[in-house]
Amino acid sequence: MAQADYTEDNIRSLDWKEHIRLRPGMYIGKLGDGSSHDDGIYILLKEVLDNSVDEFVMGAGKTIEISIKDGQVVVRDYGRGIPLGKMIDVVSKINTGAKYDSKAFKKSVGLNGVGAKAVNALSDYFTVQAVRDGKTKIARFEKGQLVEDEDIKESSLRKGTKITFKPDNSVFKNYRFVNQYIEKMLWNYAYLNPGLTIMFNGEKFYSENGLKDLLADNLDGPTLHDIIHLKDDDIEIALTHSDKSQSEQYYSFVNGQHTTQGGTHQTAFREALVKTFRDFYNKNFDPSDIRQSVVAAISVKVIEPVFESQTKTKLGSSDMGPDGPTVRTFINDFMKNKLDNFLHRNEEIAEVIYKKILRAEKERKELSGIKKLARDRAKKASLHNRKLRDCRAHYNDLKHERRLETTLFITEGDSASGSITKSRDVNTQAVFSLKGKPLNCYNLTKKVVYENEEFNLLQAALNIEDGLEDLRYNNVVIATDADVDGMHIRLLLITFFLQFFPELVKEGHLYILQTPLFRVRNKKETHYCYSEDERREAMAKCGAKAEITRFKGLGEISPDEFKHFIGEDIRLDPVMLGKDATIAQLLEFYMGKNTPDRQKFIINNLRIEKDLIDEEEAAE
Repeated sequence: MAQADYTEDNIRSLDWKEHIRLRPGMYIGKLGDGSSHDDGIYILLKEVLDNSVDEFVMGAGKTIEISIKDGQVVVRDYGRGIPLGKMIDVVSKINTGAKYDSKAFKKSVGLNGVGAKAVNALSDYFTVQAVRDGKTKIARFEKGQLVEDEDIKESSLRKGTKITFKPDNSVFKNYRFVNQYIEKMLWNYAYLNPGLTIMFNGEKFYSENGLKDLLADNLDGPTLHDIIHLKDDDIEIALTHSDKSQSEQYYSFVNGQHTTQGGTHQTAFREALVKTFRDFYNKNFDPSDIRQSVVAAISVKVIEPVFESQTKTKLGSSDMGPDGPTVRTFINDFMKNKLDNFLHRNEEIAEVIYKKILRAEKERKELSGIKKLARDRAKKASLHNRKLRDCRAHYNDLKHERRLETTLFITEGDSASGSITKSRDVNTQAVFSLKGKPLNCYNLTKKVVYENEEFNLLQAALNIEDGLEDLRYNNVVIATDADVDGMHIRLLLITFFLQFFPELVKEGHLYILQTPLFRVRNKKETHYCYSEDERREAMAKCGAKAEITRFKGLGEISPDEFKHFIGEDIRLDPVMLGKDATIAQLLEFYMGKNTPDRQKFIINNLRIEKDLIDEEEAAE
């Protein structure tokens, strides 16, 4: 076989937009369709917003207006406005931007010279307008290509920048913006920037007290004491202890970026918490007893932070700057000083925390024997864990390019598990098989996680016993039949996660798998339908003689067909907590005494087979 020539003609230089469009994952993580909080369309919005928020941080512009309608995004800020002569370069030339000049942007989070360009390249259309010094300029792009460059004109508009874009449907297939994800992102911006007003489709996002408001708005029930709120230059913390939950919950941020996987600053904060309480009470308490039930938020500002992944979910850097202390030393000194002072001045709160630590110590000692047995069991099971069919990539492998795709399907029954196992992508998709209905955990203590073998193995498979920092799968997907039993198993699993690992739900990792109810086909085409409306549309396309199959359970769907439903076209419903619903209220509603309210909810929301048959007969 002749060797191909290797000449100058083989060397190809991609221009900036071609490179971004060819390798979008390098710039914005995974693409997705908007059903997950870390899908690309939210990263696009975030990159534009980061630039507007950086303007507020620099003291320019107190309001940002956002509107999203029919997939089009408009962001208008009232900052300084991009310098008109460089406006086109700033949104279309890699490595161009003011973030390189530390005088203009000292501790910004916007991607150095890449953010706006990535949005531009991955948008169907992208328009930028800057207003400053009584003048304005507008430029329009399509898929990163400049198509209109207007001359600078006189203008009476308020200074600032307006960016309009629509994500490219050929890159983000069938995407939709989920408002809850956007609202969560905007609240974080508001909490981290007290005094900033964000308007989103007419709704106002504003915080007066920063991280104190964040904790107050996100608490799941009563606390043991008032929120401790401490601030200094470049650092802010808020801290309390939950009266109900035993797990640790952290909200951590670096330069305004929500680091959902923690990192150097979160580790340092947890260490400093232990050291400060040990020193204050002069007792060598176990770290887990000190941190049990902690609900805390920490925000630090770092010069040139180094993140461990492109989507900036974990801080890797340890330095504040060339001459400053390390992040660890900086946080430790702040806590030693400010938290210690607070405890001395507030003896009642100090006493409440002391009693809580003693209670945790007693509980841990009672649990230690059960935990040891459970760990030994899990170790043996992990060598031949017949419940888990693992995949090759994992979410906690921060260098793996497909880590964001990692998914664990939780299934019930051998037939459903078998279909998914045979049709899954072994690189990124794992399957955990339940045997029958899981235990109802409502109002039980964490002891049950260790005593119940199935729950203990699930906890071990996810690697979440000590928090989410080493979570092994980005997406945890409950895959049950769409019938009464399937709905019940779904509720029992959601209860398990809400009761013992609420942060998994809060951070947007839990989903329900949608599976088709019908298959409609003729000799030429096949359609899978997820609703009665889709079935009618498919019938119209395939004609009156089309063959209709109704799927009663996942086990009935062959592996060859199943790969369509867990591949590129997977449909996932995120399990989300509304801002006003506490976990305690949700659990009481779904799993408490069988109230008429819940019966009514299930009757109204669960579509059982009889309804579908009635509709089918009516349609015919």
